Amino acid sequence: MKIVVNCISDLNELSKIILNIRKDRNIICFYGEMGAGKTTLIKVICKDLGVEDNVSSPTFSIINEYVSSEGESIYHFDFYRLKDEEEALDMGCEEFFYKNSLCFIEWPEKIPSLIPEEVLKVKITKEKETRIIEIL
Repeated sequence: MKIVVNCISDLNELSKIILNIRKDRNIICFYGEMGAGKTTLIKVICKDLGVEDNVSSPTFSIINEYVSSEGESIYHFDFYRLKDEEEALDMGCEEFFYKNSLCFIEWPEKIPSLIPEEVLKVKITKEKETRIIEIL
């Protein structure tokens, strides 16, 4: 599925689409270059899930935990700064992936062999002022 996003307000509908088609998949991987809008989209999705915490990119902490309005933990990973998959293993990322909690992963291409098979992939491509979103 491909969706063109022309402005931030378009993300509200995109968020609903993503949450509706994820089904039983608890891991959503976000692909896109720096500044493509991965974190911005995750913020909107978290808002739809009733997260009241400050949602921000865990670039330096690598992982942030948020709590939904249902009291469920949501984990937000940013693997951009990792040098190799061993670092992700050392921090115990696999424990989170198989915990049955919702996980948002930015830069999953940094840990390809650690990503479970049943994931939803969201690819964001910048084209001037618009974004092309592919949901796989």
